[in-house]
Amino acid sequence: MICFVGAGPGSEDLITVRGQRYLTEADIVIYAGSLVNPGLLKYTKEGCRIYNSAHMTLPEVVQVMEEGEKAGKMTVRLHTGDPSLYGAIREQMEELEKRKISYEVCPGVSSFCGAAAALSLEYTLPGISQSVIITRAEGRTAVPERESLRSFAAHQATMVLFLSSGLAEEVSKELIAGGCAPDTPAAVVYKATWPEEKKFVTTLSELPGKMREEGISRTALIIVGNVINSEFERSKLYDPGFTTGYRKGTDSTEVPAAGKEK
Repeated sequence: MICFVGAGPGSEDLITVRGQRYLTEADIVIYAGSLVNPGLLKYTKEGCRIYNSAHMTLPEVVQVMEEGEKAGKMTVRLHTGDPSLYGAIREQMEELEKRKISYEVCPGVSSFCGAAAALSLEYTLPGISQSVIITRAEGRTAVPERESLRSFAAHQATMVLFLSSGLAEEVSKELIAGGCAPDTPAAVVYKATWPEEKKFVTTLSELPGKMREEGISRTALIIVGNVINSEFERSKLYDPGFTTGYRKGTDSTEVPAAGKEK
């Protein structure tokens, strides 16, 4: 069996229970050494063959998978965060499908969740933003024009930028050109949930200078939007006057005593 496993954002204890179990059962592990916490490899059993994909090409990765499958071995392909986001897993899956090799995916905790936790942030706030745009700045890999930062800026939704910490000047320039105010709040989380995590809050116009000052140019997420340090409306979900499928709304703001119901 081949299983793509999300390793989580960094901290060893943020891999899922299922993902950890697969690691303990694996005969072969191919892990993204440039991003995955190597401490997770302690869960592997004695004799497990371990490959660092940072030094491998796609054909080499697939060859290891194929050889393992022919030998009846269980292979875990360990990706950072959740493999569905910038994990380059679709191309691996297609190669496996060509060879009629079955696989499954074990989801993981994405780094954008870890970044929100680090900042004590809720990405979706009533009256501020009800949408989250997960994207990246254009670098060596092109981005479709319809998905440019400049075009996304018009939505004024919360934005989380992966793979863009080395392009802070471009991020700031394009978002402001697209309609974001220069003083729009921006936050950066470097290596979210790792022991060496760093974070700061600034503004869109000051973002490039602040990142240079902090020496951050890789392995960081950029969050942009008014959900950072902003006033907001309270959710209707727990409003005493709001009726849900589980309780009837009331004009009273009295809070029932713990363990009691009205």
